[in-house]
Amino acid sequence: MDMTENYNKTLTPEQREKLRRVRHLALDMDGTIYMENNIFPFTIPTLDALKADGVGHSFLTNNPTKSVGDYVAKLAKMGIDCAFEDMYTTPIATIDYIKMAYPEVKRLFMLGTPSMREQFVQAGFVSCEDDPADRPDMLIVAFDTTLVYSRLCRAAWWAKQGIPYIATNPDWVCPTDAETILVDCGSLQKCIEAATGRKPDKVMGKPDPTMLDGIRDRHGLKPEEIAMVGDRIYTDIEMGRRAGAVSVLVLSGETTLETALEAGTADFIVRDLRELGDLILESRRA
Repeated sequence: MDMTENYNKTLTPEQREKLRRVRHLALDMDGTIYMENNIFPFTIPTLDALKADGVGHSFLTNNPTKSVGDYVAKLAKMGIDCAFEDMYTTPIATIDYIKMAYPEVKRLFMLGTPSMREQFVQAGFVSCEDDPADRPDMLIVAFDTTLVYSRLCRAAWWAKQGIPYIATNPDWVCPTDAETILVDCGSLQKCIEAATGRKPDKVMGKPDPTMLDGIRDRHGLKPEEIAMVGDRIYTDIEMGRRAGAVSVLVLSGETTLETALEAGTADFIVRDLRELGDLILESRRA
C-alpha cells in the first residue's frame, strides 16, 4: 500500500480549505521539480494545470553555484518558462542583505563557483584573491563545486581573524541521483568551525524567510496564500513555517515518509508535485 495515498485520504476539511486558499507556489528546485539535471515528467503538466486555474509559481533554490541567468537558461532547456523576477537564489538574498546590513562592505573573499562570484562582482563588490595581503571586508562561504583546498584554508584564516562572515545556505549535502555525495555549504561551515571555532554570523537561504517575503511582496499576497513546496524539512518546511506560509513536503527528493511523519512539522506530505497539484485543484472545485 502507498502510505502517502493513505495519509492524504485523512485530510480534514480545515486542511482542504487551507489548500483552497493557495494562490502561489514557492517551489524548491532540486528534488522537487527535477533531480540534478533530469526534470520529473509530471512537473510541466502540473504547473500548466495550476496556472490555468489561477495558481502561479516562483522558483527558489539554496544552491548558489549558478547565477539567476544560468538557472533561467537551465529551466528553459527543460521546457519551463521562467522570468528573471520569478527566480530567487541565495546569492541574490545575500547581496541584498549585505547592502542593507553592511553598506560599508565592498571587498569579499568568497568560497563559491566562478558563476556565483561573478554575480557579486556585477552587484558592485570586489572579489579578493587567495592572498593574505588582499584583506577582505567580509567572508562569504557557499556551496562550491570548484573548491580548491588552499581557498578553504584561506577562508578559515579570514574567519579566524574575526571579519564579518556570512554563509549562503545551511544545507549539508546537495541532492543527486549519482553515486556520490555532494558536500554542500553547511558541511563547509562545520569544517571551518572545527578548524577555527568560528560559526557564520548569518546563514542565508532556506530556512531564512527572506525569499518568501520577497514573493509575498512582489505578488501582493498574504502569507497563507503561498505554499512553500520542497523536499527538506530543515530548510523548505522550516522556511514556510517561519514565513507563515503553507508548508508542503514532497517525497520525491531527500526525505522519507517515516522521517516526515516523525518530524510532524509539514502542513502536508505528498508523494510529489503532481499529487499536490491534484489536491489543490480538487480543493478549489469542492
